[in-house]
Amino acid sequence: MKKVGFIGGGRAARIFLGGFQRAGEMPEDIVVSDTNINVLNGLKEEFPGIGVAPDDNRQAAMQDIVFVALPFSVMGKVLSEIQPHLNADSILVSLAPKLTITRISEILNGFQRIVRMTPNAPSIVNEGYNPVVFSKAFTDAEREELLSIFATLGESPEVSEELLEAYTILTAIGPTYLWFQLYELQKLGKSFGLSDNQLEEGILKMVTGAVKTMYSSGLPPQEVMDLILLKPLAEGEETIKNIYRSKLEALYSSLK
Repeated sequence: MKKVGFIGGGRAARIFLGGFQRAGEMPEDIVVSDTNINVLNGLKEEFPGIGVAPDDNRQAAMQDIVFVALPFSVMGKVLSEIQPHLNADSILVSLAPKLTITRISEILNGFQRIVRMTPNAPSIVNEGYNPVVFSKAFTDAEREELLSIFATLGESPEVSEELLEAYTILTAIGPTYLWFQLYELQKLGKSFGLSDNQLEEGILKMVTGAVKTMYSSGLPPQEVMDLILLKPLAEGEETIKNIYRSKLEALYSSLK
């Protein structure tokens, strides 16, 4: 795999490094930069083979593939700082919402080799769903090579750029809507006498089966939900749906 740099050593960097390592596809040369030395020390402990650069983005920016894993609020400043250090044939992969390829290119003084990706946490176990958009600067062969690298993390469908913020709401942060509920269900299942193995298999099959029923049964939503008579959480459904609408619609509006 090509030499890789991460500008920002937070959650996304850890997820991607974990996915590469789990797949046995760890790049030989990795440099991670971050302003927080404790973050870098934690990554170095978890992934001993990586190089770290405290508060210095230059070395990470000089790698073949440069993942910029930073909040939108600091992207412009950092992109301006790293622009002189990008190689002409480097590839910059932005993991941030909102900042378009056109705007990124403007900040980078016309640099064109840009990819935008919406990262998905299950990439850490090679089951990610990471929609991508390529600038027009890439050949078909270059795109295929990058997609083969991204495939280590899961699926990376090519989508229209204007859809990336919708995918941020749906797939990037989507697991947070479910995990706390599933962990609570796991605790309850354990208290009911189920073993760890039984819980893992049961919850996994229940979730994947429920989603498959939504999309493969041919039934409309109300009939799917009526397949089960007993609904102990029914009285809270409207409250939960209202939370979804109010929180997620507002968040989506802030990203556009």
